[in-house]
Amino acid sequence: MCEDTSVVLVVEDEADLADFFATVLQQEYEVRVALDGTEAVEAYDESVDVALLDRRMPKRRGSKVLTHIRDAPGDCAVAMVTAVGPDFDIIEMGFDDYVRKPVSRDELVSLVERMVRRRQFDDSLRSHYRLARTAALLETQKSSAELAESDEYDRLLAELEATEQELVGSAELSAADVGSLIRDDGSPE
Repeated sequence: MCEDTSVVLVVEDEADLADFFATVLQQEYEVRVALDGTEAVEAYDESVDVALLDRRMPKRRGSKVLTHIRDAPGDCAVAMVTAVGPDFDIIEMGFDDYVRKPVSRDELVSLVERMVRRRQFDDSLRSHYRLARTAALLETQKSSAELAESDEYDRLLAELEATEQELVGSAELSAADVGSLIRDDGSPE
């Protein structure tokens, strides 16, 4: 594999499914497989670009592995690939994407391609995507009444709004900087 090949860590306790993921992905990526949470922590290092995590695994849950990845050095994009439906507990998890099993070959390839692309975005934009994805998941899984009653969901929306404002502010600053460069170049204002 060439040096520019992205590294994908597949964390899945069902060996047949882990093998399927690895077989599909190894055509384009360097793939590591861990069959439980403890193996995942051992297999993870800062060279991992994308991690696909199951939520319910022996020895260490996916949410704990996710916390380990976020706390460790590196810039790994994390997608939860799980049979567990999203609930309000996902708000604090900090994943980049969340996909329900079963996952087709095309869905898997598309998911990893998305994760690799998102790694190129700055932290503010990645944070915005994470929050927006989490809100969208909850909106598809919860009733309007459940969402209205949830303080966690309200905090999520407030945080999403704050990241939106930050992105808009940085975009305006970039436009002002470009305008400043044009004027400094002697071009008309």
